[in-house]
Amino acid sequence: MDLTASKGLGLAPAAKPRLTRRRFLTASAGFVGLSATATGTYAGVIEPLGLVVTPYALTPPGWPADRKLTITVIADLHAGWPDMPPHHIRQVIATANALRSDLIVLLGDFKAWYRFKTRPVADSDWAAELARLQAPLGVWAILGNHDWWHDLAGVRRALSGVRIPLLENQAVLLGETSQRFWLAGLGDQLAIPLGEGRFRGIDDLPGTLAQIKTDDPVLLLAHEPDIFPEVPSGVALTLAGHTHGGQIRVPFVWQHYVPSQYGARFAYGHVIEDNRHLIVSGGLGTSIVPARFGVPPEIVHITLGA
Repeated sequence: MDLTASKGLGLAPAAKPRLTRRRFLTASAGFVGLSATATGTYAGVIEPLGLVVTPYALTPPGWPADRKLTITVIADLHAGWPDMPPHHIRQVIATANALRSDLIVLLGDFKAWYRFKTRPVADSDWAAELARLQAPLGVWAILGNHDWWHDLAGVRRALSGVRIPLLENQAVLLGETSQRFWLAGLGDQLAIPLGEGRFRGIDDLPGTLAQIKTDDPVLLLAHEPDIFPEVPSGVALTLAGHTHGGQIRVPFVWQHYVPSQYGARFAYGHVIEDNRHLIVSGGLGTSIVPARFGVPPEIVHITLGA
């Protein structure tokens, strides 16, 4: 998840709220803790270590009604103590495998990067857990902004070491002849910091979609959901993470500090615009502060052609 950035065309000027996203989340966590001990304990200890499976069943335009596909979505792992230690990651993997989906996708931000992290989880440890994921059509990954900002080489090496393929502005054709579909993965939209809240993405949506040579349906993976207004109707479904669903949902305030130039428009869940479909996962880990409130860690389970 990004702290303050928003994406434009090529260069992304950051929004300039009176309170930054970092200060908002830090202050919110403090407010929750001070306002009620029980609520603070829940937000800082209980909810981040929880896990829910959020199901979606849909047949969007562009997806054949007779072509059933199940997808497990794991977003924003942010491996690291205190809220995503190895034993919690093992719970995530066991729960994901129990869903027995046809396809598993990993939407980036694999490691925790914030000052409240008490200690890291070694790359070999979180990658070994991800290596236990099993799906007939494979486990596929894209990178997130934090992967680019903090340890790009390490994350690439860890995923390569357990043979999880990365899609970066690439599309692959999967499935049997009568059930084929394209899986397309974008490069990160906030990959390269330029200073003063500006970023240059390496995403290439036109180039990625140009690789699609048949009329089989298309699934698009994007770490940040802000690309969605540019996604053409030929894409049956876009999957994204990055926002953590707001992470700390303080009433009347949180929606103004979602890390997106669109505010709460693409913050979480199933979004339909102009018959185009987007599902944004609330993700698993945390950013800035190790606390969640009102949006527990989740695995998304999607059934297409339901």
